Parts: sequence; C-alpha cells; structure tokens
Amino acid sequence: MTSEDFRAAAHTAADLVSDYLAELPARPVWQPMDDTARQALLDAPLPKDGRPLTELLAAIERDVLPYPMGNGNPRFFGWVNSAPAPAGVLATLAASAINPSSAGGDHADVHLERAVVRWIAELVGFPHPAGGGLLTSGTSMATIVCLAAARNRAARLAGHDIREDGLAGLPPLVGYVTGETHSCVRKAAELLGLGSRHLRTVATGPDGLLDPAALRTAIERDRAAGLLPFLVVASAGTVGTGAVDAFGPIADLCAEQRLWLHVDGAYGAFGVLDPLIAHRYAGLERADSLALDPHKWLGVPVDCGCALVRDTEELRGTFSLVPSYLRDEAAGALGWFSEYGTEQTRPFRALKVWATIAHRGRDGLARDIARCTALARRLGELVEADEELELLAEVQTSIVAFRHRATGPGRPAGADGIEEPGGPGEADEAEEAAADALNRELPVAVQRRGRVFVTGARLAGREILRACLLNADTTEADLELLVAEVKAAARELRQAP
Repeated sequence: MTSEDFRAAAHTAADLVSDYLAELPARPVWQPMDDTARQALLDAPLPKDGRPLTELLAAIERDVLPYPMGNGNPRFFGWVNSAPAPAGVLATLAASAINPSSAGGDHADVHLERAVVRWIAELVGFPHPAGGGLLTSGTSMATIVCLAAARNRAARLAGHDIREDGLAGLPPLVGYVTGETHSCVRKAAELLGLGSRHLRTVATGPDGLLDPAALRTAIERDRAAGLLPFLVVASAGTVGTGAVDAFGPIADLCAEQRLWLHVDGAYGAFGVLDPLIAHRYAGLERADSLALDPHKWLGVPVDCGCALVRDTEELRGTFSLVPSYLRDEAAGALGWFSEYGTEQTRPFRALKVWATIAHRGRDGLARDIARCTALARRLGELVEADEELELLAEVQTSIVAFRHRATGPGRPAGADGIEEPGGPGEADEAEEAAADALNRELPVAVQRRGRVFVTGARLAGREILRACLLNADTTEADLELLVAEVKAAARELRQAP
C-alpha cells in the first residue's frame, strides 16, 4: 500500500462518514437486522489473503453502516448513549494514526490528558490537584479506580496494609448506596473483594434521594456490630429518573464519620453547567471522588470515562507499581498515568476530549446541556397533559420517567377472557398487573416501529419507560412524535389477540 492509496481511501472514508451522519435524521432510528445480514457478520470466515482498502470501505458501507444502534439520531431517547461530536470523530482518526500508549513518558498525549482531566474538573467544579485523576474506558472502570482508593484509605486508617496483606484480618468493610445506584458500583465492590452483601441499600425519601437520617442509622448499626463503614455513594443523576442527591448533608455526615464520599456522575454531573439546575449540585465539590463520562452528555466518541480524586497521593498509593523496565526519570514528579489506575497500555483518549471541548467551548457545552434539560421538562409537560400517560418523578436533569396507564383506546385493562376480580383491592391489583405487562412490552414495540427509540426500566417495583435526552439537535416535534409513538404502540399491543 502506498501513501497515495491511503490518501485516496481516507478521502473515501471521510465522504462515507459525512454522508452517514448527514442522512441519520431521515433514516429509521433503529430496525432489527435482516437475518441474512446478521448471519453474514457472525459467520465471516478468517481471510487468508488481504483485501484492498477500497473493498473494505465498500463492505463497511454495505454491511455495517445500515445497521446502527441508533444513538446518532436526534429521536434516540434510549439508555444514556449520545450522538458523537463531529470534532471528536475527526480527532479519533488522528489519535489512531499516532497510536501511542498513554501510560506515561514525555509525549503530547500524556500532557494533553493532564490538561483535559483538569478541564473536566473545572467544568463540573470539582477540586483538581495535579495528578488527581485520569481518563478511563468509562465510569465502570472509573468507579473501580475510585473505590479501590477508598478501600485502601479505610484499611490504612484501621492500621492494615491491604496491598501487602489483602483483606484478611480486616473487619468487613461496608459501603452505602440506594436502590437507584448504578450497577457498576456493585460490580466494583464485588471485584474489589468487598462483597455485595456488605453494600447496604439505604432508604430514600419520596423524591428518590438518599436519606441522610436513614444513612446515619445504618452506619451506627454497622459500627455497633463490629463492621467497618468506609464508603457512601451518592448520585449526580440516577439511572432511573436523573435525580441528584443532596450532597451537602451527605458530605457533612461523611466528614463526621470519616467515610469516603464517592459521587456517581456518569451522565448527570455535567448538568451543573445548566444555570437553571446548577443549585441541585451544591456540595458536589466536597466529594472525595467523582466518576463521570465525557462519552455521555459531552458527546465524546466512546470510549471515554474519567475518575477524579481529591487526594492525589491516595490514588497513586493505591496503584503505583513501577518495575525496573518502566523507570523513566523524564516522567517528572507525577510519574506515569499507569501509577494511578489499572491500565498499563492506555489508548490516546485525550485528543477526542480536547477536540470536543475546544470545539464547543464551555459556553457551547452549557447551551447544549441547558437545551437538553429544557426539552426534558417539556417532555414531562407533554406526558402530564396526556390522559393515557403518567409522569412518575420530577424531571431534575434530562431523564423523563413515565409509563402508559394501560387505559384509553384499545383493549381495556384486564380484558383477557377471564372474570373480573371481585373486590376493589383485587381490581386495583389487576389494573397494576396489566399496566406492568404493557409497559414491559412497550419499549421493544416502540423501537421496532423505527420512528423513535425509548427504553424501559423498573422504578419502585413498577415497569416504566425512561427517555434520556442528550442530543441538542432534538426538537419539540421529536418529543411529540415520541408521545404519539408510545401511544400507538400501546394501542397495537392492547388490541393484539
């Protein structure tokens, strides 16, 4: 392959990607793959001989681009997956061309990562000592990094060297979460040897927020039982409703009890950039650690998470292990990034973060986020105004939790060919069961229609729909279409035999 071959293919790839992005709004958001196309990918044989770049690009255009997840479309409201920022798309190509290991050393990617980690901390108002954070694959890995530092501090304060001796001989460490805490926290606790049994689920108030009084009771009960409380996890945007915990009172209690306060800000921490909801984040800066994802609300192409930790030495003391072959006097006082996390060879994530933030600027990002939260509040209004739908929680950030009431046009709730229950209590239970059954099926039914994409979840034991708005190109007409599609899909499901 000559340089001219690559140049021609690169121009073709640029046109291909540009056309794909431009055509997204007019395409179905998502559709199931054709069985033949799916099987062709699954059964692709290992090639014996190579193929020209032009053929590879043609195969990508034919076999891959027609079948996206859908998150690039402004009518995608599922999970917490953003459209890719154009600047980040371009920067990803350049980063791949350089292809360094960003573990450490004196090259541009290392210094750029230190800069963009500081930028992220500045965006959300988190204190950032030099070396107090790094980019990760996502918040799942960032959570492992942060909780490992919390675990090591707790062990040290108890007179135990966990890196030398492991957990043996240490009283069981106990952490505190809520029912809405993301599953990555439980995974981290299990992987770190803490055990999910020692991750207490603390009661929440009617607003779904962590209750400091219930937290204090749980901590005192565990201390009296000879256990070692060490961690509280608060949320800057829960997965179900986007609720933001009251950080001030939680931070007060953690300081009093010498507990590590970790904030899961995977998606929602960037909501602090919206002046209308910034007050919800008061006290966020008092956390010991914060995990968040530039690849969510900022639109940085996947993968890119970030771990921010207040105490640099606590973080480095948890992970630093420098074998002789990696000694590098040129690394400076901060050493290598591989001393602050689990990865040794690390991809050049920083360039796409830098490009995305630099292209929009703080003010541009803030406008995009404020538009998303405004759209979410508007969707909440549309839901509340519709007699077939029910809004299940206050819209605090950009997630809207709602459900279909299973009433209105179509087959009546409970019309299944059997006798209606006798008493009012049984009738209520039957209606709730019918609503749960309908809302469990609704997300896939909506997705298959191809016009919008929404996902489901369980909230307080009930099946719900949750719409997450991350795309500033979404319009109010898109919201109206979402409401109409949910109702139309519900009507089809309820009229089915």
